[in-house]
Amino acid sequence: MYALKLDPAAEAVWDALPPQASDNLGRALALACQHPLDATHPYGVDDKVVRQIITPEVRAILLIGPNTKTVAVLQLDYLG
Repeated sequence: MYALKLDPAAEAVWDALPPQASDNLGRALALACQHPLDATHPYGVDDKVVRQIITPEVRAILLIGPNTKTVAVLQLDYLG
């Protein structure tokens, strides 16, 4: 299991999401913490480190740390 890391800016965006979007993001991030490569998609070049999650409402850019066992949310974009 990987630990989830959020910076204050990403946390503020998540807190401001509508309830359904927030719930969908939470479930997607929980899956990413269990299976980072299976639950995410490449972002740009598939280096297995910078990945993304796309839900109907949100795109999250993630940094997967295989050595530190962390999933860091670098950016959250509300797609509406």
